[in-house]
Amino acid sequence: MAAFARLRRWLFRFGRDERVPIVLTQRRIFILPTAVGIAYAAVLCVMLVGAVNYNLSLGHALVFLLVGLGLVTMVHTFRNLAGLAITPGRAEPVFAGDVARFPLHLANARRERRCALQFRFAGNATAIASVPATGKAQVNVPYATQRRGRLDPGRITLEASYPLGFFRAWSYPHPVFSCLVYPRPEMRPLPPPTPVTDPGLARGAGGHEDFAGLRLRQPADSPRHIAWKAVARNVEAYPLLVKHFAGGAGEELWLDWQLTADEEDAETRLSVLAGWVLAAEAAQLAYGLALPGLTLTPACGTAHRDACLEALALYGHETETTAAPR
Repeated sequence: MAAFARLRRWLFRFGRDERVPIVLTQRRIFILPTAVGIAYAAVLCVMLVGAVNYNLSLGHALVFLLVGLGLVTMVHTFRNLAGLAITPGRAEPVFAGDVARFPLHLANARRERRCALQFRFAGNATAIASVPATGKAQVNVPYATQRRGRLDPGRITLEASYPLGFFRAWSYPHPVFSCLVYPRPEMRPLPPPTPVTDPGLARGAGGHEDFAGLRLRQPADSPRHIAWKAVARNVEAYPLLVKHFAGGAGEELWLDWQLTADEEDAETRLSVLAGWVLAAEAAQLAYGLALPGLTLTPACGTAHRDACLEALALYGHETETTAAPR
């Protein structure tokens, strides 16, 4: 099997195309007759046998004419791909389960139109495009996503049987492109906002305008709030007291990984966080995202939303790429 796989890689020139545009040269195009072409050849053989047996000059002429038509068709099918230049575009991020679309820019330097070009990734739907003479066109090749992460869709199969379907010409361009796949959002109610004493910097339990008493210091309390006079009066009973204020407290919406601890697995937790990001953005709220090892401070807007979704998409495998089956 390994030898067969190496033979296929050598025969079909498998491998990434690092340089763009990708130009389909003669060495990259393969051509074989289709079932229709084989049936056509069989019919011609029968006609030839009949013409020989009955010594029909007109029969010979007709057979040779149809053979010539078949050969011309083969040349046109091959030329439909030869010289085509392909440049990959940027694929927009999608959510897991949606269809990602990888754009390809096609350039035709010839004076003949290229028709019925079929593009597809393995196991996915086909996109059909035609390129005008000495013109350009774009085709979006679909890929059905299943998992979050950075998706590598693999090589593309480009084929055509134009004009009569007697031959199938194909090639395997493999451009370098990828698509970011966000976790599928799980829509849940937003968590309650967290009151903070210093919005954007620290999280606390009260405001900072009206003095409301003293309490024991917590690790998150600022040293500026320590009541040194009160501590000095009774050091043994209250080693460290802080001033407690009420009123004027700010609130921040934190989409914290710990808030999803009740979910069954990490993927579900990421989906819940993705749903919260979308809900907070739709409500035009400022929100922060807290993941193990990563914190995005509260903000709002499209750029912040995309940054949060990207962090969720790449959580756990920042350097890993979801590769399509070859």
